[in-house]
Amino acid sequence: MIYIFWLLISYLLGSVPFGLLVTRISGRGDLRKVGSGNTGATNVMRVGGLRLAGLVWILDMAKAIIAVLVGAALGGEAFGAWCGFVAILGHIFPVWLGFHGGKGISCLFGIFLAVNPLMFVFCGIEWLLVALSSGYSSLGALVVLTVAPVLGFAQGFDVGLAMIAISVLCFWRHRDNILRLAGRTESKIGWKWKK
Repeated sequence: MIYIFWLLISYLLGSVPFGLLVTRISGRGDLRKVGSGNTGATNVMRVGGLRLAGLVWILDMAKAIIAVLVGAALGGEAFGAWCGFVAILGHIFPVWLGFHGGKGISCLFGIFLAVNPLMFVFCGIEWLLVALSSGYSSLGALVVLTVAPVLGFAQGFDVGLAMIAISVLCFWRHRDNILRLAGRTESKIGWKWKK
């Protein structure tokens, strides 16, 4: 019963729309009505710059970190990773916002940090290199999603299975980005500290 309870809490944690809350509190309006309409950190960057996006990124990571660490304490490393998957489900499909949220990448980095900080460092460097060189945040995210299962299996078989589920979910959530990248119509990131 405690496992089911924590899975539910993990979903509710993931559902907290920090992007929407931060932009509203900072006077940037309703994040759902600008840019991509998503509530994740990338869309926050479009309206609030790197400073606000960084804050949202940290908060979104934190909710996944809590889900994973408490889950691991309750049921082991693999259960913690699956709690992270459920937190990403909440982030992408938040009950508070009609099940339309972000795309899960900031939460995924929280999972990396909680499972193995080396995964966080490796994928963080990769994302920065790809995003900075190409200008596309989504391209960096897609490369991260490609390597995440490999890193997961290096950590443990059950963790690898959870990473496959996370990658499949997040690839599906990025399907429009993939089409725009293929058609060369994807928006590039505006790297400004403050807007």
